[in-house]
Amino acid sequence: MPSARGTREASAAGARPRGTDRSPLRPLVPQPGPTDHFAELLLAVLSGQRPVHAMLRHTAGRAYDELVRLAERGPLRTRGVRPVVRDIGWFEPREGAIEVFARIGAGDRLRAMAFRLEQGRDLRWRCTAVELGGPRTHRVDTR
Repeated sequence: MPSARGTREASAAGARPRGTDRSPLRPLVPQPGPTDHFAELLLAVLSGQRPVHAMLRHTAGRAYDELVRLAERGPLRTRGVRPVVRDIGWFEPREGAIEVFARIGAGDRLRAMAFRLEQGRDLRWRCTAVELGGPRTHRVDTR
């Protein structure tokens, strides 16, 4: 399972690889997983920080069309406070597919973003679906 906040373990007991200098080992920095990477990319597009066409090579199927439709409305554009990814979670329905949800915060506002990633034969992850939710308006039946 991919790790959104994965860690990489240092070599056994801090041992230095042979043939290296005597400088202390630097700790390995955790690398973001595809869930984190795509959440940041989608946030940048939906907040107007990047153009939609920046996602062309990162999408497959109808996801690009969905993204164009969403971006036209500028749903995550804010005044003053820049939106950030606050939290990410995911579900792996099968090998090579991840369904991701992210909470996007901008000041005191919170929005929900969901997207699906699928790994291609070339082992690259691509977004195949994207949805955005926000504050729900309650319908009142006036019959």
